[in-house]
Amino acid sequence: MELYRKSRGLRRASPLTEQGRRFLPHALAFLERAAQLAELGGGPTEPREIHVAATQYLILYVLIDAVRRFHAAFPNIQVRLSNHTEHEIEEALLHDPELALGVAAPYESSAELEYLHLFSLDWSLITPARHRLARAREVGLQHLVDLPLILLERGSTGRQHIMDAFHGQGLSPRIDMETTNTEIIVRMVEAGLGVSIVPLMPSGAVTRGHRVRVRSLAGQIRPIHSGILVRRGESLAAASRAFIDFLLPSQRPGATTGPKR
Repeated sequence: MELYRKSRGLRRASPLTEQGRRFLPHALAFLERAAQLAELGGGPTEPREIHVAATQYLILYVLIDAVRRFHAAFPNIQVRLSNHTEHEIEEALLHDPELALGVAAPYESSAELEYLHLFSLDWSLITPARHRLARAREVGLQHLVDLPLILLERGSTGRQHIMDAFHGQGLSPRIDMETTNTEIIVRMVEAGLGVSIVPLMPSGAVTRGHRVRVRSLAGQIRPIHSGILVRRGESLAAASRAFIDFLLPSQRPGATTGPKR
């Protein structure tokens, strides 16, 4: 049977045929099992690599440290990170067989993908240090309608959560700027270009060192859920399973809840 199609020039899609896509996970499993048997027989231990696609936010504030600790625990498994938007991650998982898994905050993922929950984040308002809302006793979405908002780009999960919350109260916010990067948003707010609504890590790492003020909007906007995306029904390689188990909450010291599937 034909497993792939040869073509000249730059590839814009996977060269695998339908039979090739079905055969690939079995071929990878055969190769990995052969490597494990070689290790049992005293053969050389070759480094294994897994390709992980993630959003920039999760790479910066979650995965860099996680991969560092994973490499220390599994020195023969290398994690190759690539930065994509949520939509790009889902598309890549569906069409690129070399991509092992994705880490993102999917808004409505494909039925062909399975989601493994990592954590949830509440939303916060960030303002310039001397902004009037930084000292206000209460802050609601209604107080933000006439202010210049800096939001994540259209099509992102975070942007949709914010707009759903405003529209649910019959409000139409004033959006002056948008960008793909939370770190850039923080710098824009610090420069006085507007205010923003972003999900923040409990550690404060996102805004640390910047002259901004943070006010919680918990309960006013649906929390944003981040997790791992894998192809449904696919038999994962041992290296990929090891990385997933390393990330899941149930595997962390002191964890009390398991992954939500």
